[in-house]
Amino acid sequence: MKKLDILAAVAVGLLALSASHGPTTAKDKVKVGFIGSLTGGTSANGLGGRNSADLAVRLRNADSKAKYEYEMVALDDECKPNIGVQVATKLAADREIIAAATHYCSAVAIATVDTYHKFRLPVVVWGAVLPDITYRNKYPEVHRVNGTMINQNELNASLLTKLGYKRFAVIHDTTDYGKGHFKYFGEALSKAGGTILGSFGVTSDQQDFTAELTQIKSLNPEVIYFGGLTPIGVRIRAQMDRLGLNNIVLDGTSGIKSDAYIQGLGKLAEGSLSFLEGAPAERLPGGKFFLEKYNAQNYPNPPEAYGAFAFAAMNLILDAIEAHGPDRKKVQEALNKTSKANSIVGEITFDDHGQNTVPIITAYVVQDGQWVVWEDSEYAQGKRKLPGQK
Repeated sequence: MKKLDILAAVAVGLLALSASHGPTTAKDKVKVGFIGSLTGGTSANGLGGRNSADLAVRLRNADSKAKYEYEMVALDDECKPNIGVQVATKLAADREIIAAATHYCSAVAIATVDTYHKFRLPVVVWGAVLPDITYRNKYPEVHRVNGTMINQNELNASLLTKLGYKRFAVIHDTTDYGKGHFKYFGEALSKAGGTILGSFGVTSDQQDFTAELTQIKSLNPEVIYFGGLTPIGVRIRAQMDRLGLNNIVLDGTSGIKSDAYIQGLGKLAEGSLSFLEGAPAERLPGGKFFLEKYNAQNYPNPPEAYGAFAFAAMNLILDAIEAHGPDRKKVQEALNKTSKANSIVGEITFDDHGQNTVPIITAYVVQDGQWVVWEDSEYAQGKRKLPGQK
């Protein structure tokens, strides 16, 4: 047989083999982004959020009905506004990235909204709670699946005053996050009949709180309200112990709702309070599904408080791309029209500022080394008492 005939026969055989296995069309690859605090004091929350967004991408890629194959680009904002703007600019300038789930830290999220608007990159915030992120401007690119600190602080003030506490001192960090919590808690507390005896702004990297806590001790409050994140919260509670302030309740915000808070304090965390949008993951509409799939991936970190929101944020993005293609403008327009979208955190509807209204806020207390829903705790049932609880 001639050499040309042999080559022709091989080619025919290959074609026949290919035909017998059917067509194999590769899916187009689409990039999406994620930004969170992957290092530093709030890294537990950032890593939990990243893993949760990654889970949404993995599950979509495993879906044979998905039109595209997705790649997630994850960047670290370190919970620092200047770093956040740098990585937001890097992400937004990459035209291959169609949309992103962004930010746990409010100080970073508010610093980056102008960047997303400038580059026309649609984003869905998954953890930051400062109201101004969505409400200061009316940027069509900016959306948020979790609620705001306004709702947190209304429940906080209501619960504490109903427990009989009237005299409060406030420590808050001087970022937009801390100042925002102070503002909204003060407004809610005034309506609930409580009084702020003194307030103290502290920097996010402050180590020693002896001066502030000594002044607070002289004011004789029943509660110290803390508006800030886990690293400072750990230092403050530890130094309260050293100064003999264990007779005062440490009343925190969603910023300390982290396993890292308990790990950093051990038994001193007992009785600390925190407030968070939504319900515990296992009680969410799709919480069991989410936790089963998350655990199956063997991530080295738990999803933490906002993991379910990061998962929901990324799924909204992927749904929009599947429906309208990898086009920033079309994805943004689809997100803007989100109404009663099913998700593991419940129905999601964005208002005209891109803000989802989360009607449920959950109060937590540390009991025996775990964050426990207040209503389920022995404190709520009267079996244990918070400091000074009637």
